[in-house]
Amino acid sequence: MTGVTATSQKKLMLLGGRAYPQLLAEVAYCIGIEPAPARLYDFANGEIMVRFLESVRGCDAFVLQSHTAPINQWIMEHLIMVDALKRASAKRITVVTPFFGYARQDKKSAGREPISARLVADLFATAGADRLMAVDLHTAQIQGFFDGPVDHLFALPILADYLAAKLDVNHVTVVAPDAGRVRVCERWTDRLGTPLAIIHKRRDPHVANQVKVFEVVGQVAGRTCILVDDMIDTGATITKAADALFEQGAERVIAAATHGVLSGAAVDNLKNSRISEVVITNTLPIPQEAQFDKLTVLSIAPLIARAINEVFNDGSVTSLFDGQS
Repeated sequence: MTGVTATSQKKLMLLGGRAYPQLLAEVAYCIGIEPAPARLYDFANGEIMVRFLESVRGCDAFVLQSHTAPINQWIMEHLIMVDALKRASAKRITVVTPFFGYARQDKKSAGREPISARLVADLFATAGADRLMAVDLHTAQIQGFFDGPVDHLFALPILADYLAAKLDVNHVTVVAPDAGRVRVCERWTDRLGTPLAIIHKRRDPHVANQVKVFEVVGQVAGRTCILVDDMIDTGATITKAADALFEQGAERVIAAATHGVLSGAAVDNLKNSRISEVVITNTLPIPQEAQFDKLTVLSIAPLIARAINEVFNDGSVTSLFDGQS
């Protein structure tokens, strides 16, 4: 049930909730331990009860929960697990959230709006978390919302290396679907040695501010284009971006994203698009009905396991991404 280093009596414990037990089991396997046993259930009125079934006193606890749908239930369960660990005298508590809920609400776009990503970070701090670990946050500024160490993991090596192994990178262009993704896409171009293109979205002045015009800046004609984003939700934006690339003469378009939210009509949008392959990681569960022939799902578990081991052994999480700027 525990991992113990040869040089100390520190105790690593991996714990998780009910949102995504498959990823919990996969991360535990990569570390070489078993998840700590726990009893989690709902009362009749929906309240969540958590009880860990073995002592956590003095342990280095890593509590994993990906914030999938129904997102509010699983965030609340995550918070309750952290509170239970704190009250049971865990020495250090690291919240491991492959997909950080409410990350898209990281700023006020208009008056009288919340900054919900900050609220979620504050809730974890209040519950007793000492450290936060997440994969590809929607924006880097979210790291500053948590008053403690934040390990920001990147799926780029997993996604980029998979595509580099099957494509001729001399004919590849990495494409940012909007200005906000340019910095991430620059990391891709550094790793693959490919050019960068950007899709600029603006409103069509002739259609009463209802239709967006997609302008492609960069060389895409006759090339394989990799559209890179942090998540695919309904798939509407990325399929429209792909259409814009084909209009500019792209030979092939592949979509790559860390988080497969795949809500609403996402599966139909992607299946019926001209995108040849959609590559994501398993930071979120992909139910059977959301799987389709074009979809490739890569495992994020080895990366999370390595990061947990680095934190536990007081190593460097940054070393996992040496060469990434």
